[in-house]
Amino acid sequence: MRGALVAAAGMAVPGSLRAQAAAAPLMGRPALVPMRLSPDQLIDLKCCIRPLRAAGPNLGTEMVREKLVIHNYGHGGSGWSLSWGSAEVAVGKALSVLPDRIAVVGCGIIGLTSAVVAQRAGLQVTIYARDPIQRTRSFRASGSFTPGSRIALAGPAGAQFPDQWEQMARFSWKMFRTMLGLPGDPVAFGESYALSDNPIERRTSSADPAITASYETTGLPHQNAEFAHLDSRIRDIVPQSTPLAPEENPFGTPYAQRSSQMYFNFPAYTHLLMSEFLARGGRYEMRNFHSPADFGDLPERVIVHATGFAARDLWQDHTVIPVRGQTGWLVPQPGVTYSIRSNNMSALSKADGIVIMNNNPDMGDMLGVGDSMELANRAPVEEAMASLSRFFIPPAERSAT
Repeated sequence: MRGALVAAAGMAVPGSLRAQAAAAPLMGRPALVPMRLSPDQLIDLKCCIRPLRAAGPNLGTEMVREKLVIHNYGHGGSGWSLSWGSAEVAVGKALSVLPDRIAVVGCGIIGLTSAVVAQRAGLQVTIYARDPIQRTRSFRASGSFTPGSRIALAGPAGAQFPDQWEQMARFSWKMFRTMLGLPGDPVAFGESYALSDNPIERRTSSADPAITASYETTGLPHQNAEFAHLDSRIRDIVPQSTPLAPEENPFGTPYAQRSSQMYFNFPAYTHLLMSEFLARGGRYEMRNFHSPADFGDLPERVIVHATGFAARDLWQDHTVIPVRGQTGWLVPQPGVTYSIRSNNMSALSKADGIVIMNNNPDMGDMLGVGDSMELANRAPVEEAMASLSRFFIPPAERSAT
């Protein structure tokens, strides 16, 4: 390895950056292709509404006109991450009545994964949905493994939920590992760097006694302490951050941590699942549903309901809370295979582009709660790019800017 930051073939890199790379020790610092974080690289803005459900995902059952409906919605910011484990629970309930075929309503990542899990169990499956997965809110997510992201509120979820969450998270993790190394890299790992000028400390979620309002009193959470924070239960399988010594830090910041992050490349991943669904004889039918009574018109007697945030209106489940999220997407940059984050701004490089996020560090889990606006705002994305681009300037020049 020659240096801290090296250029891919044909990529223009400032001379000062080359000098920094040449001056780095032969061992220790990884060689990284620098990211181009500039507005001219921005090709898309996406907003998603993460369906936070206060008690956690709805995996209950009910009867609608002699049809057994198994719910599978309300995963907050963890739909992709928990998709396999959640589908395993839902399909297990469907199998309990010994059907030979089932319907799945909804074709986001939860619906599509449920359909494939049901097929693998030997069932014939038809997906009924208004949109294919590429047009769903699932496709607007950032796409990294975050199984505990706004998954529930601790109080409404109750004492039994953490065990169920852990079961789903561990099962999903194992399933994702079976897709590593496949063509197109539907699931991949990349190095992730947390960078700071100050010591990096783990955020706590202690309650603020000055905040007296809560979900119980208003129907919305009012502080981070109300959320269930469960990631520590799977620390034994998910790579954890480790601090870097100065000679290991390719960015020259006073403080840095490195970890390995699992992420999903949406085009390859959804192509893989949809191809399997169709190859196993699955059918997709475009259909709108206006009320639960419409489920009774389906020919299948067992139905997995996976409409995500739409369940709030379709099923009148007002415990589903919108949580707005926004991502900016830059042109894919070959050779850039890592992510950086600082002060809750981040850049994650994937096969389909570099994902830019700008989250308020003081808001934490509360950012976007109760906000159902799906129109994009370019300014925060450009702010994040401007802030993060400083890490690709040599430290001596960085302090002068």
